[in-house]
Amino acid sequence: MQDTHSKPARILVVDDEAHIVHVVALKLRNAGFQVETAGDGDEALTLLQSRGIDLVVTDLQMPMMSGIELARAMSKDAVLANIPVLMLTARGHLLRDGEADSVHIARVVHKPFSPRALVAEIEQLLASQRDRDTHRRVA
Repeated sequence: MQDTHSKPARILVVDDEAHIVHVVALKLRNAGFQVETAGDGDEALTLLQSRGIDLVVTDLQMPMMSGIELARAMSKDAVLANIPVLMLTARGHLLRDGEADSVHIARVVHKPFSPRALVAEIEQLLASQRDRDTHRRVA
């Protein structure tokens, strides 16, 4: 659950399947997050460059620009590289060894997934990110 004393985290949900975007966005909004959505990686990059996004949830398999290509583009941008990425993937579509680490994917969640478990994963990632940010400011 979101910390009630701070502003809600902004999460970008990226998937070419509208029903997945709808379900994930609804669950995240119900959990107190601000949610932006995109139907592909190109649209996501545009949103990322114009809005203060705290975390990206993206599908692996998308037309135009895959989730890996989106994460790779983010990792090459000094501002976007610090945004955690949670990758959604169908069980048959596995990442190659080291691929997630090479583009800073924080977590991989396999479809089908429990929306409640996904929210819990996101809350853990955001808490870890806040801890890292606090540690950087103190150091």
